[in-house]
Amino acid sequence: MTELSERVLRLKPSSTLAVTTTARELREQGYDVVSFGAGEPDFNTPENIVEAGCQALRQGKARYENVAGTPAARQAVADYFKSRFNRDITPANVIISTGAKHALYLAFMALMNPGQELLLPSPYWVSYPAQAQLAGGTVKEIPGSLENNFKITPDQLEEAITPNSKVLMLCSPSNPAGVVYSRQELEAIAEVVLRHPNLMVFADEIYERLVYGPEEFTSFATLSPEIAQRTVTFNGVSKSYAMTGWRVGYAVAEEPIIKAMTKLQGHMTSSITACTMPAMIEALTGPQDAVNSMVKQFAQRAARIYDLMKAIPGIKCARPTGAFYILPDISALFGKKDADGKDLNSAAEFAQSLLRHKYVAVVPGEDFGAPNHIRLSFATSMEQIDKGLQRLAEFVAELQP
Repeated sequence: MTELSERVLRLKPSSTLAVTTTARELREQGYDVVSFGAGEPDFNTPENIVEAGCQALRQGKARYENVAGTPAARQAVADYFKSRFNRDITPANVIISTGAKHALYLAFMALMNPGQELLLPSPYWVSYPAQAQLAGGTVKEIPGSLENNFKITPDQLEEAITPNSKVLMLCSPSNPAGVVYSRQELEAIAEVVLRHPNLMVFADEIYERLVYGPEEFTSFATLSPEIAQRTVTFNGVSKSYAMTGWRVGYAVAEEPIIKAMTKLQGHMTSSITACTMPAMIEALTGPQDAVNSMVKQFAQRAARIYDLMKAIPGIKCARPTGAFYILPDISALFGKKDADGKDLNSAAEFAQSLLRHKYVAVVPGEDFGAPNHIRLSFATSMEQIDKGLQRLAEFVAELQP
């Protein structure tokens, strides 16, 4: 029997992808499944972006390009950062990768040595700890509480830092919590970071256009030139432009970091698919009407799912103000029995029973560092939200002591 590597044996499969796959299989079997698992918009890519990709193919854009991306694509990112964040960067500060997830992996591999720490506010996206561990790092969780909308405090960060701390991971708007750090909150965290010269910040800002709460989005690296030097920013077109399957993301950082990431990418994927870069340029520089429309619909869905969720006895949740996720606390329901008489003692058992009895797919929070919670993505229609939350409410009402 083939012996697999220790690194892959230590990895857990992605729970979000597993839930999406199970929901798809049940649908194919004829069941009426309401899925809140997928972390991708349910809209089509805007037509002007699709046409830009098609036109690139017609023009022969089907060959290798520069590893870090075409000069035009990298310039488009630089121009976007200037127009959106008033931040001056050059194409040399940009790498285009096969999704923001790959850019993040490149950064971990480029900057983290074995034994160094990732400081990871929880709840967190499932791939952060996995990627740090693949780079040989260790993970120290910093728990965010529901009472503080899952955000960590400067005091928590200061207390967590050790001589081995290398990277602080920040995700705002948050996956899986759907909350946004205010500028003042980020400034307080930045003050702590600047007191520790060996600490880098990875700022995952892939949801930065999808904000609809009272707080405006703040890009962490814009807080000061000193913070910009210590930050790697991750973004892309997947979420804001409904382009998840195009696999186009990017990172922005100091030039030596980008060069190191480019060296790694050269041995992994070379450049991303050539015809997708003109599509990315069109997304960043073309009409933004489709994005604005999506944001309005996500805002309406966020309000709806929050109102329905907080009305269910025994469930607590924070109001989602960004991205398209809600992370309810279901721990008050642990210890109850489902219709089969099975005790539900964890989020995973709750999610499995909910899918089995009501055909509603949610993601259990264990892999997000949130074992008392389930995650629901409201990147789905209002009709599906109403149907799914009605079924969830029925499921909870039918639980027995």
